[in-house]
Amino acid sequence: MRLLGILIAFALAASAASNNTVLIRGADVYPVVSAPVKAASILVVDGKIAEIGLKVIAPKGVRVVDGRGLRVYPGMIDSGTELGLSEIEMIRETVDTGELGEFMPQLRALASVNSDSEHFAVVRLAGITTVVTLPAGDGGGGGGGGRPAAARQYISGQAALIHTFGWTWEDMTFSSPAAVYVRFPALGPPSERGGAIPENIAGLAGMTGTATLTQMMRTYQQEVTKLTEFFEEARRYQKAKAANLPGLVRDLKYESMLPVLEGKLPVAVAAATPRAIHDAIRFAGQQNVKIVIMQPREFGSAAAELKAKNIPVILGRVLALPRGQDEPYDQAFTLPAEVYKAGIKFAFGTFENQFVRNLPYQAATAVAFGLPPDEALKAITINPAQIWGAGDQLGSIEQGKSADLMVTTGDPLEIQTQMKHVFIRGREIELSSKQTRLYDRYLNRQ
Repeated sequence: MRLLGILIAFALAASAASNNTVLIRGADVYPVVSAPVKAASILVVDGKIAEIGLKVIAPKGVRVVDGRGLRVYPGMIDSGTELGLSEIEMIRETVDTGELGEFMPQLRALASVNSDSEHFAVVRLAGITTVVTLPAGDGGGGGGGGRPAAARQYISGQAALIHTFGWTWEDMTFSSPAAVYVRFPALGPPSERGGAIPENIAGLAGMTGTATLTQMMRTYQQEVTKLTEFFEEARRYQKAKAANLPGLVRDLKYESMLPVLEGKLPVAVAAATPRAIHDAIRFAGQQNVKIVIMQPREFGSAAAELKAKNIPVILGRVLALPRGQDEPYDQAFTLPAEVYKAGIKFAFGTFENQFVRNLPYQAATAVAFGLPPDEALKAITINPAQIWGAGDQLGSIEQGKSADLMVTTGDPLEIQTQMKHVFIRGREIELSSKQTRLYDRYLNRQ
């Protein structure tokens, strides 16, 4: 028994001395899912939140961070980025966001993530600890060196939920795949897929002429049929594999679709307009798969259907121009409040690379245009965690969850707030980037 006690003591001492065990003492804790706790402490052991309270006793030798006068929030989550896949947009050798091919569900964005990308350091400085990195699809370059503008890709590959710090992409992985990314066909010319044209038929006819409209409708139906056929082929493969059909050749494309068909993995569907959203929902119902709507720009009658079917959405940039010249200037600013009032679960995604750091300010702009502040914070913490199947491990400050935390001087949605500490899996991350290093270099220039 004495030997056992000695071993336990050594284990506790080793845990206390590790770099992912820490006590944050005396800070105001904002769990997101419950009321703030003033002057509380958070004990992190082996990267997990072990205890939260006013009187937390830390193991002997544990590192203590003084949080007096500061606030602690869960790390922020961006639900749509190309982080790690693109470094300098204009240099194609540094871009690996997509590959050629109409149906590429077997492609893993995770395998192309560059853990040494300078962009990760920048977003950590903003308190962003987790992101969804997406294969770009249309217009992506990477290994193929770019694809022609008229090329059509239906399934771009597998998105990954990753932490913004790690020595390798394996080390950064939280869950992969997090979804299969699908670009649903839209009624419009190739250059405007995603719905940047009027939704009504009269508007289309006025812009393009009857002959062109007929051709567009035919192309649209052909594309929907093609996507449907691929899902049906994957389902036939699923049945053949379940029946141990002799001579069945393993197909990576169809293998990658099995978790989708089994309801274990959602389909992230890019659909910008009410028509595209309606069609995507109908398609998902026919195929009996779970979906998440990505980058909607307007909802209209689709809002009620999304609410009724409990389908979440990932909103794009709030700091964006309106879709058309006749639309109100604040169309993108007010969209989050509209979604909230409709009762739809939503999260924010920046859907870019260099400005992921502006995620909290996208949410803040939505607050200025009607979204409650608490809901804006949830949309970059607990909501995305739940949407991507990680709500039991990320997105809030609760016992047992991953210690992804930011310690700030104030509200993280306020631009004057400073980031004092950032923890990912309990490990404190150095708050520096290429920009801060250059600043220090030239500040001290002799």
